[in-house]
Amino acid sequence: MHEVRTDLCVEVFLSLRNRFFDAGGVPRPYTLRDKRNTQDDPLDEFICAGLEANLGDEIHVAKATGPLITPDMVVYRPSACDHAPKARLRSDSSRIFGLEVKKLERQPSGSVARSSGLDYNTTPPCGTVRVYDSSSNVLDIRGYYLFVCQETVSETSQSHQLTALALCDGNLLNEDFEYYISIVGRRSKEIGLGTYGNGANRVRPMVIFSNPLGAPFLDQHSTLIDARDNLEASHSTLYRVGTIERSVPTANDEQSERRIFHCYRDRRDVVFSMHPSQSTTETDLFHEFDPFPTPRRSETTTTRGRFVVRVSPSD
Repeated sequence: MHEVRTDLCVEVFLSLRNRFFDAGGVPRPYTLRDKRNTQDDPLDEFICAGLEANLGDEIHVAKATGPLITPDMVVYRPSACDHAPKARLRSDSSRIFGLEVKKLERQPSGSVARSSGLDYNTTPPCGTVRVYDSSSNVLDIRGYYLFVCQETVSETSQSHQLTALALCDGNLLNEDFEYYISIVGRRSKEIGLGTYGNGANRVRPMVIFSNPLGAPFLDQHSTLIDARDNLEASHSTLYRVGTIERSVPTANDEQSERRIFHCYRDRRDVVFSMHPSQSTTETDLFHEFDPFPTPRRSETTTTRGRFVVRVSPSD
């Protein structure tokens, strides 16, 4: 008999929505332990612990074992992963997926910080991410990204709250797995540099990709974004509220390819309106085309800041 499993990304989205917002969509305050060092992230730990507590015994949440490891956590059903073909695990998010958390703050203007581009450091976002199994063999799985805007409840409070949350299919940001591997895999570095030959240059990439919360229609909401258009059928708590269309640049001015992603929210968070000609309530779907802000970019880097000393020597 075929086993019917719920989708893990939906389970995670609904768990996060219920943890960080009440039934009316109002943010729930929470407190975090103190940050120990630069790489330490108490929010990741808090999210992981909450998922472990709320998703049930069948679903496991494994957090990264140290700093500079991606993704931040992996959500999986051990019984559905053991002895399953690797090709199935690569695409089936009812079995396993990787979750990376991106925390943002709100600017004094009220907009989400870094709206036109977010630093992903040395790991490009991707809809497929690489982890390793218990025998240290390569295991490629689906990748999702959780974007949250965290604010303090008040200037005198140690409590925080989330005022925007988006759980995104990694393909919304990038689907080029070969590029992802070229960055996260083994790279060459320059050694033997400088006068004494003991310098090195890691030639470390620092990549910038879209920040979905930079789009106003996703700010101040909790949204699940996925390439599938049928998640409502198996998850009645969800309601599809709109679509995002992204264009893929092509050479020679040919017509660009398009990618469609579907936006879902908890039904309690959807504002319904009564249409005069209908006996039921519904809401109009939005459609956003290439909605993420992108700044003008140059192929050259800017110069380092200049230290100006107020002296006037002669040539």
